[in-house]
Amino acid sequence: MSSSTSHNAPFKLAGIMGWPVGHSRSPSIHNYWIKQHELNGAYVYLPVNPANPDDLKAALKGLSVMGFAGCNLTLPHKVMALPMVDRLDATAKRMGAINTIVVEADGTLSGYNNDGYGYIQSLLVAKPDWQADAGPALIMGAGGAARAVVVSLAEKGVKDIRICNRTEGHGQALVDVFKADFEQNLGTTLRNVPWEQRHQALSDVALLVNTTSQGMGSNPALDINLDLLPTTALVSDAVYIPMETPLLKAAKARGNPTAGGLSMLLHQARPAFHKWFGVLPEVTPELVKIVEATF
Repeated sequence: MSSSTSHNAPFKLAGIMGWPVGHSRSPSIHNYWIKQHELNGAYVYLPVNPANPDDLKAALKGLSVMGFAGCNLTLPHKVMALPMVDRLDATAKRMGAINTIVVEADGTLSGYNNDGYGYIQSLLVAKPDWQADAGPALIMGAGGAARAVVVSLAEKGVKDIRICNRTEGHGQALVDVFKADFEQNLGTTLRNVPWEQRHQALSDVALLVNTTSQGMGSNPALDINLDLLPTTALVSDAVYIPMETPLLKAAKARGNPTAGGLSMLLHQARPAFHKWFGVLPEVTPELVKIVEATF
């Protein structure tokens, strides 16, 4: 707990900007930490309709005027906001998306992407001895979540990353975006795996990641046969509703370590909170219960 003098500090605001935004669990997470550390502030919903791009620009410019320390960005603003900030962190630039904005002392805006940090932390929570150089990683999907995962793994030191997407053109397009950069600057090989080869492609991987919406809610489970997957491989899912997807359930049943999407969600929030409020918070069992109760 911080001292009660924090109540004399200026009131700080932060929030989640997106459309729609009411489903976000971020207010539950950040307001828990604000209360836990006895800080003078609040985290709120910031619904901004993307119909008129000028509205997003106006909303971002208004952050400093309204006393915001910054905000998170969710769909559909993660990419749209890129040219609207004054500076970009190297990882956000590489990902081509931002999920965190910090209002600097002079009112300018800095853009970051903490999704990758949250993802790597979720792996380390699930398997504390996880090593980036343990072997190849197979990423199912080629959307925004896949971009964040692929970049974070490459920057962490995974040397062989494979993308597998039902629509092969989308998978190849993601490879084409990063291939040269990864090979030249990170020493990472990136390639596309045709969808029909997905089962066989598991035979030597150390990490299997689902970034698709398969297994979410009432969606059908990810169509993949785990028979050839080494039992030492870590299986992770970006989906967090339900907390244990059919993929994670099947992996756990055969003895694989697993990492769920909720852990990624919770851990990506930590560096943003640190930048806004000056405290690096922890993911406590109590916080996990609070967020679980919102599902």
